[in-house]
Amino acid sequence: CAGGAVYSPAMTDFIFMVRDSSYMFVTGPDVVKTVTNEIVTAEELGGAKTHTSKSSVADGAFENDLIALQEVRRLVDFLPLSSREKPPLRPFFDSPDRAEQSLDTLIPDNPNTPYDMKELIQKVADEGDFFEIQAEFAKNILTGFIRIEGSTVGVVANQPTVMAGCLDIDSSRKAARFVRFCDAFEIPILTFVDVPGFMPGTGQEYGGIIKHGAKLLFAYGEATVPKVTVITRKAYGGAYDVMSSKHLRGDFNYAWPTAEIAVMGAKGAVEILYRSELGDPGKIAERTKDYETRFANPFVAAEKGFIDEVIMPHSTRKRVARALASLRTKRLTNPWKKHDNIPL
Repeated sequence: CAGGAVYSPAMTDFIFMVRDSSYMFVTGPDVVKTVTNEIVTAEELGGAKTHTSKSSVADGAFENDLIALQEVRRLVDFLPLSSREKPPLRPFFDSPDRAEQSLDTLIPDNPNTPYDMKELIQKVADEGDFFEIQAEFAKNILTGFIRIEGSTVGVVANQPTVMAGCLDIDSSRKAARFVRFCDAFEIPILTFVDVPGFMPGTGQEYGGIIKHGAKLLFAYGEATVPKVTVITRKAYGGAYDVMSSKHLRGDFNYAWPTAEIAVMGAKGAVEILYRSELGDPGKIAERTKDYETRFANPFVAAEKGFIDEVIMPHSTRKRVARALASLRTKRLTNPWKKHDNIPL
């Protein structure tokens, strides 16, 4: 697919490619060589690996045509037939009350040790079935579809094993696009949060992290579908707000007992608040411990109403299923306008 024709797939909801046989580019390798003197192969310029891991144009790449068609069928099975219909309800053989005791030990004792968020998603989903979208791009955030009680749910989750789960330009764009798709097709959104903040640095600021981060904020704020959020560990500052918090009209916001909801981590906060005491390590350690005691838990946020309930990890599936069941008749409409103006 080349030239102006590439904009046809680019406007569709999902693009899948086959490795070593699918290509997309606005100008092919020969034209690139003529105009810019760059020598590049078709695979490097517009192959499946390029578009799934670098440009984010494609949502998935598969080994051959057969697997691609099977996976497309699997995806379509999650989706409603049109934006005017509810997502399909499939038979399920997994109890909504299933307790998953292993989740109680998912969070490591050391707050800086990563864990795989996919494990949580699969243990909450019906039959452990998770269809991931854009798995190779911006791996610090996970997006995809699961079913709960046979009904499709879109999942957005921070991935602590990559960049500690920080939000950056690419992950914000990826998640915002996915949230808007779910909202357009009446698919409820489940968000798992473990985010230490937005990625700092000149590269991010020059690249427009403010505007790109605002895309995710806008997408969640605009969404009128049911929104259920579970905070597993860190939820700091603006990144906490952006991840489907109560402040963005989240319907049910749960937290595990290991959750830390604060403006920033204890060490950073103490160094700013008590800058004059930096010369005394003992005092700083004491201040840090005090900050952790007061804010490194979900109960302060729960007291203020930002968290609906602190839940045990093993009961996550049950609580999420109950929350989504209670939201099946949710009706919310945004004020009329010709169209919104998302910060593109």
